[in-house]
Amino acid sequence: MRKRTFVLGISAVTTVLSALIFAGSAAAATPLVTDDTGTQGKGKFQVELFGEYGHDKEERVTNKNSDLSATLTYGVIDPIDIVISAPYQAWRSDDSENVAKGDGIGDLAIEAKWRVYDKEGLSVAVKPGFTIPTGDEGEGLGAGRITYYLYFIASKEIDTKSFHINLAYIRNDNTMDERKDMWHASFAATVNLLKNLKLVGDVGIETNPDRSSTTPPVYVLGGLIYSPRENWDIGLGVKGGLTHSETDIALRGGITFRF
Repeated sequence: MRKRTFVLGISAVTTVLSALIFAGSAAAATPLVTDDTGTQGKGKFQVELFGEYGHDKEERVTNKNSDLSATLTYGVIDPIDIVISAPYQAWRSDDSENVAKGDGIGDLAIEAKWRVYDKEGLSVAVKPGFTIPTGDEGEGLGAGRITYYLYFIASKEIDTKSFHINLAYIRNDNTMDERKDMWHASFAATVNLLKNLKLVGDVGIETNPDRSSTTPPVYVLGGLIYSPRENWDIGLGVKGGLTHSETDIALRGGITFRF
């Protein structure tokens, strides 16, 4: 029985880590996974409170994970932001006979976004970042080691529409024998339906961290961003897995304040 529970735990941990890697950039506009090139401007702040609940069923095992995070962004100068994100995670895995679960603080993430080009509606940014192993890897709440990544971001504004592309390399250093060299690609689009309401869509693919699988996680997402005030956004979306290695379905939402 202990062996079976251990297997359940490993399955859930892999699901949670995949979800965390694929949760998106700390600076992405909720509910999107894909980031844009926008920065806050010198001396300005942004605070984002984000949450996601994911449900995944694999054979007889059901995995559930919840992620909450608080992200602070500060504009060092107009084209450069510093981002700090602190997550809290909880997961549960069961097959009606055994249950494995864990919850607690995850790995702290620190990023810097630099918009290097901005002309005629086209902008380009680079975003290096790293995570600090503040989460308990034994509980499935972190990698156990420092990880780092580099994002290339391009955005294009056309009238009331915007389009964003992310390409990234992720050095997934870890203590759980997962793949360490990973790649990510995603595309998002937003359309202004009303002055304060946007329709958003997102699709992406990434290397599977599980060494036993060659199937990459692929997702599709749809949602809305409502802005009741100029510096206040509320985002809500649904993310679905297009491959079995991606979480079947997840609800994503959050509130963003700028000041």
